[in-house]
Amino acid sequence: MEQVKKLKIRNSLGLHARAAAKIVELGNRYKARLFLSKDGQEVDGSSILSILTLACPKGTEVHARIEGEDSEDFMQALSELFDRKFGEES
Repeated sequence: MEQVKKLKIRNSLGLHARAAAKIVELGNRYKARLFLSKDGQEVDGSSILSILTLACPKGTEVHARIEGEDSEDFMQALSELFDRKFGEES
């Protein structure tokens, strides 16, 4: 099964190393695979360095594509992580 969703970077520092690490850490809890893309460039969501190559400041929209048996649960958790600004701001 595949889930696809557009997510917006809402935290003031954008998608930096700590935020990317939280995405990777979240992904390690699921069997499904995450891919993030921006402007046609798709990267492996299990790699902090790959995520950082997208260079996403605040306000950027990224597309998340998750493939695998628990993709729905993974997408829900990922959406919540983005909505909570990666736990960095209230």
